[in-house]
Amino acid sequence: MPETKNPPLTNDLYAYLLAHNPPLDTVQRELIDATRARFADDAGLQTAEEQGPLLAFLVRLTGARRIVEVGTFTGYSTLSMAQALPDDGRIIACDVSEEWTALGREAWAKAGVADRVDLRIAPALDTLRALPADEPWIDMAFLDADKGNYLAYWEELVPRTRPGGLLVVDNTLFHGGVVDTAATGGAAAIRAFNDRVLADERVEAVLLSVADGLTLARRTGR
Repeated sequence: MPETKNPPLTNDLYAYLLAHNPPLDTVQRELIDATRARFADDAGLQTAEEQGPLLAFLVRLTGARRIVEVGTFTGYSTLSMAQALPDDGRIIACDVSEEWTALGREAWAKAGVADRVDLRIAPALDTLRALPADEPWIDMAFLDADKGNYLAYWEELVPRTRPGGLLVVDNTLFHGGVVDTAATGGAAAIRAFNDRVLADERVEAVLLSVADGLTLARRTGR
């Protein structure tokens, strides 16, 4: 068996990690805190704190201008990416909750990036299927939504992503449940998704042990 080089992520080590990443600005911090206070029972849906700077880094690294996000919740990931976009960049953000995304709207406005976010409240598959499909145009996609539809979202996003474009997928270790061959529910859905990505010749992909598992996939020219 291969041996992991990952140290146990203790609270102290996690605090050290956060302290050595780009600091969150006031709006980002307020949004995270407000999410925990207002939606305590659902706060686990929020993108991990360290992923905000990572997503912003990836936007700048790829030079992305056209982003599609599937699963917005209260908008921390959206905010992080929008702040990294050029002035003419846009994010199409897909969610089904007016209540959750209202908090995000407040934060995007406060940060001065509301004009970069095109929030679409509808089932994400409907939104994705209505997007232009005549030629690949997405520079970057971020998927962090209901796990049972990951495969369906993937099949809509990949053909619309330009060659060299980046797809970022969250929760691809599903709390460790992906190792269970008898997994059900979300864990089974993520197992099937990971197998599909591994075999998908349209992309080259890596699965990383970031937060709850993060897959980075680059669209090839195939």
